[in-house]
Amino acid sequence: MRILVAEDDATLADGLMHSLRHSGHAVDWVKTGAEADGALASSEFDLLILDLGLPKMGGLEVLRRLRARQSQLPVLILTAMDGIEDRVRGLDLGADDYLAKPFVLAELEARVRALARRGRSDSPVLCHGALSYDTEGKVASIRGEVIGLSARELALLKILLQRAGRMVSKEHLVDHVCEWGEEVSANAIEVYIHRLRKKLERGGVKIVTIRGLGYCLERPRPN
Repeated sequence: MRILVAEDDATLADGLMHSLRHSGHAVDWVKTGAEADGALASSEFDLLILDLGLPKMGGLEVLRRLRARQSQLPVLILTAMDGIEDRVRGLDLGADDYLAKPFVLAELEARVRALARRGRSDSPVLCHGALSYDTEGKVASIRGEVIGLSARELALLKILLQRAGRMVSKEHLVDHVCEWGEEVSANAIEVYIHRLRKKLERGGVKIVTIRGLGYCLERPRPN
């Protein structure tokens, strides 16, 4: 999952990014409301963690503009412990959840997992023939045998499973797996796909390359 953290406290932001990256997410950070608004208007994310006390444009205004663009992006707002009115306004403007500062990182991680599941009727386990991926436990297996995959490989696998049978472009993979500032190119994605393909093919699962366009998981053959 690609997450945007909008937080002007560098120490807190650093802790958030470390925790979320350790959980396998791609994380981008902005320090002002104006930067957050620009990033949300120009890039695609799966979740926004939004501090309401941002400089240059308040978090509530960032949220208002986001919803005015008809975006359904899940939003977790961060507020001061006594900021009850701000919490209410944030929820009224379309935030999905909130955390009052100071908070425990374990609780934030749990709320991130809950927001990732919210509104989805699908199982946390993605299946494709003999291949299954537990998105909560971050464990991939073929016929019950666990496959050893890196965090980057798991992220790629999740995207391919969510669009199984359909082409996924290299650009889409770069946007959803990588972070700002990373020097990860489409060529690097090819390397990660190559490694993932070798591990999956041992179990009969194939990643098909559509030359010049992208990749897709081959539809499983009927038994």
